Amino acid sequence: MEKKQQPKLAEEIKKMEYEPLLPAELSLIRWSIGIGVGSLFILYYLSKWLFPGGH
Repeated sequence: MEKKQQPKLAEEIKKMEYEPLLPAELSLIRWSIGIGVGSLFILYYLSKWLFPGGH
């Protein structure tokens, strides 16, 4: 029996065309980063307020 050669990931990535991000995708990325950074600040100050000895 002959096994099928599966293409390697690196080869497939090289074959792909460049596709710019859509405006909706850019918006989702920006919102995700903003929410993540905002949550970090909120959690940091909340922990500083609730557990003052730990800082």
